[in-house]
Amino acid sequence: MTQEVDTAPARSAHVAQRAALIGAALVLSLAVATFVGARYGLLLLIGLGFGIVLEGLRFGFAGPWRAMIVRREPGGVFAHLLAIGLVAVVAIPLIASHGTELVGARAPVGFAMVGGAFVFGACMQIVMGCGSGTLVNAGSGNPVSLLALPFFAIGSFAGAFHLLWWTDLGILPVIAFEGMQGTVVTLLALAAVAGLLYFMGKPGSRSMPRRYVVAAVLLAALALANLVVAGQPWGVVYGLGLWGAKGAAAIGMDLSSSGFWSTTGNIERVQSSLLTDVTSLTNLGIIAGAFGVAVWRGGLSTTLPQLPARAWVATVIAGFLLGYSSRLAFGCNVGAFFSGISTGSLHGWAWFAAAFTGAYYGIRLRPVLGLEARR
Repeated sequence: MTQEVDTAPARSAHVAQRAALIGAALVLSLAVATFVGARYGLLLLIGLGFGIVLEGLRFGFAGPWRAMIVRREPGGVFAHLLAIGLVAVVAIPLIASHGTELVGARAPVGFAMVGGAFVFGACMQIVMGCGSGTLVNAGSGNPVSLLALPFFAIGSFAGAFHLLWWTDLGILPVIAFEGMQGTVVTLLALAAVAGLLYFMGKPGSRSMPRRYVVAAVLLAALALANLVVAGQPWGVVYGLGLWGAKGAAAIGMDLSSSGFWSTTGNIERVQSSLLTDVTSLTNLGIIAGAFGVAVWRGGLSTTLPQLPARAWVATVIAGFLLGYSSRLAFGCNVGAFFSGISTGSLHGWAWFAAAFTGAYYGIRLRPVLGLEARR
């Protein structure tokens, strides 16, 4: 009885803290809806949902890819394919029937796009976080991601600054699988990849954990909500590049020499509030959602890892390259792989193949860079 009395205040404080977190999220979203617009308040809520699901269910992209490459455990990648398939069933026909209101994450395949995806795949394994993963890990207090995130934003800005030069090296026309036929082609391709991964997987380790199934369904629902509310698929990279562009403009940098940042739409976004940029809103929501889950669980991951100096230098360089390469590749795991494939873009498949190959080499670089013990 004494123990129950002693712990009662602690439990009450914990409940109050959790109630405050929920209240703060609702108040913040309501404030954005009131002062900026209902659409933007909804997008912040969707972003919070992404952050809560990714951190709450400990689900991402870098970890499952590593599990498949290192331990031949395909369950996490199965969940990615499941979520993409669930979105594709709705999104591809919806975009076909509402082409003036909705757009897909469609981009051309080119030399820089493939090379950028390869570099991104390697670097996301170096810092153990893709675009969304870096946001989630930074929100939960991970020191490596907190260091990588600002350089990711700078790299994304720089990659966009030089994007037209890179695309001039050679690109194909945009190829997209559209309508019901495109949906069937996409689902068959997803099934074929799943079958290949099952065949390559380690016997006894081919199942998909229940939390991954839940995460896949929830991410699909949130991605569809994002598509309908934002008018475009879930993305990450543009928002981070915009943060870098705003910082560059704030220190007096002339953006007019960039074919990308000097366009009318991008100039307006640089000059406008971040709360009116749909990608920035969901990015901020992801960070806040992950932060809320970490606090809900009892605290942030603030312990500074004991890493050699070269590991911290590698983190800075890899963070920059994550941003730069993902801009050349027209997206990260979210904007190119997840949203690209689920809205019928061929470049999403090219991105997946190149980035997965890059991830193989990135995993092998981690011990060399001092980010984990050699085996």
